[in-house]
Amino acid sequence: MKRILFMPFLQMSSGHHQVVNGIIDSLQEINDLFECEKIDILSYSYGNVERFISKFYLKWIYLFPNFYSWLYKKSAYKNEYEAKRFYFYEWLFLYWMEKLIKEKNPQLIICTHALPSYLLNHLKQKGSISVPVINVYTDYFINQIWGMECIDYHFVPTKEIKEVLIERGVKSDHILVTGIPIHPRYKEQDKVLHQKDKFSILISGGNLGIGLIKTFVETLQPSGKINYTVLCGENNKLYNWIKQLNNPFINAVPYISSKEEMNNLYDRVDAIITKPGGVTISECLFKRIPIFIYHELPGQEEINLQNLKKWGLVYHLECWRDTPNFEEKILKVLHCDKLQKLLNQQLNTYHQHLSKEKVSLFIEKLLAENNIGK
Repeated sequence: MKRILFMPFLQMSSGHHQVVNGIIDSLQEINDLFECEKIDILSYSYGNVERFISKFYLKWIYLFPNFYSWLYKKSAYKNEYEAKRFYFYEWLFLYWMEKLIKEKNPQLIICTHALPSYLLNHLKQKGSISVPVINVYTDYFINQIWGMECIDYHFVPTKEIKEVLIERGVKSDHILVTGIPIHPRYKEQDKVLHQKDKFSILISGGNLGIGLIKTFVETLQPSGKINYTVLCGENNKLYNWIKQLNNPFINAVPYISSKEEMNNLYDRVDAIITKPGGVTISECLFKRIPIFIYHELPGQEEINLQNLKKWGLVYHLECWRDTPNFEEKILKVLHCDKLQKLLNQQLNTYHQHLSKEKVSLFIEKLLAENNIGK
């Protein structure tokens, strides 16, 4: 058996966990020789404290978004090329991380969050551990917390992020442009937006119950030219509220657990309106679905949006709260051949730079080349 330890952070539903789940399922499609385990270092170290931290984190973003945004950028992104020590994290977690590695004795560690990557990088620098580590980045930028010098491989979302890592001293052949890894059940499609009288648009971003999705739907003035499907996830309050609207052009969909069903839903829509969360954006880029951004959470999503706009991969619905009938702006974009051609060019460039080697096959080859698990 080949033991792989996956390390996201916190246990709440997030892109870090979605990426882990997708990679695990991809590996298990190859063969059953992979023994995969997912562990959150906070839960491992301090037990039920993790639940409190998760709730506090969500409340903090909801109640004090500007403060969270300022603190995140100051502590983790202000000088993105500068190596930085986080002594508090080391004091809290280094002992537990070393204990975990000795206990589990993994043959490969895959980090989808910066904190475990930072801790493992530090332990490798000290010579306390030698196990190979892969960073899998789940945003469209790299913050200062990620471990770098002693990390063996890096799975990055775009060629631009690869260039950032090279500037920070990482060898080019240790970087794989994978996109943010998505579940293997999602299948490629040649999404060509045809001009039509009525479009179908997906609205996403309400799973955790934070953000402005309810306000956005309240502001909609459907003309009948667009049918909206709102993905509510586990947000039952949002689902029930939309159902009570009884609007023929706004349909609510509860949590979808089946990736095949979600893939089929993506195939049926002409565009998506969402937040700039890493995994959702990666899925839509893979499916070549035009992306409209209506809102971004403070911190990570703000920086994601900034970069995605710079690379020409999304449309930003700015000032929608102050614009009567902003649906017309959406329709203008969908009807504009010039804008659609430009988007297709940017998507082609994005896809051209993605590695042709699947993440799961690369991991299998890495373990085989190092005679790991034999």
